[in-house]
Amino acid sequence: MDSEYLVSFEIAGPAAMFTRPDTGAAQVSYPAPTFSACKGMFEAVARLKYAWIRPTRVEICQPIRYSKYLTNYGGPLRKNVQKAKGSPYQLSAMILVDVCYRIYGQAEFSPNASSGRNHRHALQEIFNRRLARGQFFYAPCLGWKEFVPTYVGRFRKETMKDSTINLRIPSMLHMVFDGPVSGKWQPLFRQNRRIKEGELCYAE
Repeated sequence: MDSEYLVSFEIAGPAAMFTRPDTGAAQVSYPAPTFSACKGMFEAVARLKYAWIRPTRVEICQPIRYSKYLTNYGGPLRKNVQKAKGSPYQLSAMILVDVCYRIYGQAEFSPNASSGRNHRHALQEIFNRRLARGQFFYAPCLGWKEFVPTYVGRFRKETMKDSTINLRIPSMLHMVFDGPVSGKWQPLFRQNRRIKEGELCYAE
């Protein structure tokens, strides 16, 4: 791994939801963010046409805690009767609460990268500069858009990985699209994912 193209950040907030697709209407969160969710967090800070940041691993820095969450959904997936009456659908979910993560990634060339410039280095520099300034293209979120973090930035000295967390995830959503840039919808799942001593590696 080319160490000069590594990037990382810390993110924390009161709630998070990384939805397991197999849980149906009563949605349940994975115990850790998915590869796609982390990719979206990186892109909220910095993006380039010819490079992207590939998440490599995440450290869980708070105990995994779940809580029931109710919200009113008013979107197009409601039943016709509900849409006709203008009434929302009450959505029940099991979300994560009081979360904190350290997320690591590496800048990679996009499939359509042009020659003549080190786009990976450029993206790394842009990411670190924007993160230090607190600049974002859009507000980073912890899964669902309404779960806005209370902290996004460089690693804080007081934050530590929770090495007591060891879990096996039988099947975990990895990517929603078939490519890192301009991909088509084609969900990819990885089997038997393991959180070892508070760390989940996406490359395994």
